[in-house]
Amino acid sequence: MTVPPLRLGVNIDHVATVRNARGGAYPDPLRAAKLAEAAGADGITAHLREDRRHIVDADIEALVGGLRVPLNFEMAATAEMQAIALRHRPHAVCIVPEKREERTTEGGLEVAGDQNHLADFIAPLRDAGCRVSLFIGADPAQIEASARIGAAVVELHTGAYCDFHAEGRFDERDEELERLRAAATLAHSLGLEVHAGHGLTYDTVAPIAAMAEVRELNIGHFLIGEAIFRGLDPAIREMRRLMDEARG
Repeated sequence: MTVPPLRLGVNIDHVATVRNARGGAYPDPLRAAKLAEAAGADGITAHLREDRRHIVDADIEALVGGLRVPLNFEMAATAEMQAIALRHRPHAVCIVPEKREERTTEGGLEVAGDQNHLADFIAPLRDAGCRVSLFIGADPAQIEASARIGAAVVELHTGAYCDFHAEGRFDERDEELERLRAAATLAHSLGLEVHAGHGLTYDTVAPIAAMAEVRELNIGHFLIGEAIFRGLDPAIREMRRLMDEARG
């Protein structure tokens, strides 16, 4: 089996987090996105949360107008976000669960229990030319529902796998990794493109990158943090190197 190339999407949300801590315009997420492009990112991810805690509307406008690589617009399944996506028509729209009290996205989208609403919600986005992705856990029921409602992509939530690794719970980590492998295989068999992301680091990326069915990884918080120590360009290039090495 020929293993297809693996894309890297760089999430620049937390550049905006640093900017918003003081207000003003610095550091600029668009500048970070352009540096990521130059370092080899295949796409840029930005999550416009309902509370605008990091990325704000003006950032989306700037990214749409200023990027050469595709924009993956993460958003909740709300009428407000749908209207923004339809106005800008980014390359991809990733629907994620969102709770105002959470620090970061805590789990996958409940697709199986909300099929009718989500099918109606994504139809106009698909008709507008956006590739629709659903951010889900490694659960066969969610994968099968995602295929039924017409999503093009599922992004598998790797957060539990990464948390188990960080906490030294290696048996649970390995069990979650097997669930992710099985999920990737199932999704691919149903005609879905498979992406993965959340919490990935230099220490955890290789087993995910090695999965032949996975076509894209979206990585943000770790890379922005690592950029403090080594710079954004070297941080991204090292992640790219590890991904390519794991891919073989």
